[in-house]
Amino acid sequence: MTYLSAIQQGKPQLEDFEGDPQFAMTLAKGLELLSAFTPEKPVMSNKELSTLLGMSKSTVSRFTYTLTSLGYMTIEKQSGKFQLGTAVLPIGYPLLANMAIRPIARPLMSELAESIRGSVCMGVLDRLCITYVETSRHRSVFNTRMSDIGLSVSLAGSAIGRAYFCGLAPEARTMLLNTLRIKKPEEWARHSDALEKGMEDYKKHEFCMATGDIFPDVYGVGVPFSGAGQGELLVFNCVVHSYQGKNGALENDIGPRLLSMVKNLESFVLPHKRS
Repeated sequence: MTYLSAIQQGKPQLEDFEGDPQFAMTLAKGLELLSAFTPEKPVMSNKELSTLLGMSKSTVSRFTYTLTSLGYMTIEKQSGKFQLGTAVLPIGYPLLANMAIRPIARPLMSELAESIRGSVCMGVLDRLCITYVETSRHRSVFNTRMSDIGLSVSLAGSAIGRAYFCGLAPEARTMLLNTLRIKKPEEWARHSDALEKGMEDYKKHEFCMATGDIFPDVYGVGVPFSGAGQGELLVFNCVVHSYQGKNGALENDIGPRLLSMVKNLESFVLPHKRS
């Protein structure tokens, strides 16, 4: 079973594994606790984690004690609350290091980011979000809302997420749309119309657009890339401030530039894969 098919069948939800003797529920809950920390919520108490995850406070307390002892979490001195520790960093590095496309794409992404005075990101599907695995930012872009490795963004509310849908085969797209509607009803209610428009934009332009759907001052375009192999779909985006994307700039300038970059990347990668 592929990661995408597992997501489409709802397998990453812990309740689906209740009663499975092979499934290590305690380990899974510990990993869910680590995944609860985000840029928006980088520091949390046992009580906050308990409420967020629906676990008892005693269970959360055992997890935080164990994870802190192993260095996967630390205690913030000011608040006494928990945050991620440096031991989590080596876990993700082998994944990034083995993505051969990253060093190939990096100079193209950097050049494009400089030319549009924004950011260019490469993303992968992470459950029902897109997570950035490579980013390039223009020197003037300091807002981490624009891009950062490890940042997760909305699947339906972002241009890069909409591009992911467009890069899927029709059957897989329908299954993922249904899963998103069921598992994330609030996101679906907020962005489903814009998602549908994004897929129409893709038919016309070969890229998707988002104009302030999550943050009013952030505009973006997204393009799927299927040349990475191993059956995994990658996606790329350009993100700029809203004033840079107005007056047709997204569809007439930034979008075509991103599409050209992705096609250049495909022309470089695919011949090497065949040889």
